[in-house]
Formats: sequence, C-alpha cells, structure tokens
Amino acid sequence: MAYGKLRFLEWLFFIYFATHIPATLFINSQALLPLSIYPQSAIEAVDWYSLTYKDAMVRNGPAWYKSSILIELLIQLPFFFVASYAFYKGGQRWIRIPVIIYSSHVTTTVYYMLAEWYFGDFGQDREFPGPESISERSIVSMFYLPYFIIPLIMLIFMLVSKDFKPLPVSDGKSKYP
Repeated sequence: MAYGKLRFLEWLFFIYFATHIPATLFINSQALLPLSIYPQSAIEAVDWYSLTYKDAMVRNGPAWYKSSILIELLIQLPFFFVASYAFYKGGQRWIRIPVIIYSSHVTTTVYYMLAEWYFGDFGQDREFPGPESISERSIVSMFYLPYFIIPLIMLIFMLVSKDFKPLPVSDGKSKYP
C-alpha cells in the first residue's frame, strides 16, 4: 500500500484508540461502576445523552451489555494504550495479531448491540426509556456504528495488508521487526 494511504489508516486507528480511552473511563464504565466515583459533569452528560437519544443501555443495560463493559475495562482499556502507541509510531508489524483479536471481538459485540437497538423490546417503564420508532432506533444506532465500522476496517486491513504481515527471514521463519 502506498505510504500515504497506510499512514492515513494508522492515524485513523490511532485516533480511534486514543479517543476510546477517555470514552471508556468517563462514559462507558458508568454502566457498570458506582456513579459516586465520577465527576458530576460526566454523570450529567451521560444522563443527557441517554434521555435525548433514548440510549437506555448506558443506564439500564442488560447483563450481557454490562459484561461487555467489564471486558472493555479489564482487557480492552490497557490494549487501547498499546494500540495507540503502535499506530502513533507507525509501521509496527507486531500489532497485527492483537488488532485481529480485538477487532474480531469488538465487531461481534457491537453487532449484538446494533441488533438490540433494532429488535429489542424497550417497552418497559424505565427511568431512561429506550427507542420506540425505527427513526429513534436508527439515531441511537448511529452512535454505535463507528465502533463497528472502524474495527471491521482494521480487521480486513490486518488480514489482507502486506504492510503488517511478518517479514520472511532467511532461515525460513518469519519475524516481526
């Protein structure tokens, strides 16, 4: 791949991972951790978002959603720092396998979230109501769509790009520089 296009994708991936760090710490984790540990402004921002766009999962998510947030905090959050470094520096072939694992997991998880938005029943009386119309479901899904599309691009790129595959070595083994 031409260096300019490769570097553009690396910067896109860097921005994705770097911005995911504060999003995980101050927004997503509120679905799981006690609200008392957050600044009031972060709580109010998530409440506003949840009520405005009818994203009931961030406040009243089902167990599977909360378990995905637990994985995000324990496994993905440390990886966000590693991946941010690798894509900021550029040309780090060793990041290929971890990104394949990460992006496979995230595209699968977000697929289920999108399915929940389109097919889930949000009819229960809740403090934070969910979307009812297809329009409301589409709007809230748009907030999650980048977290499906960008990891899918990462996955495809890491699987097919020669720029991140290991380099052959004369003894027949491959290695990452």
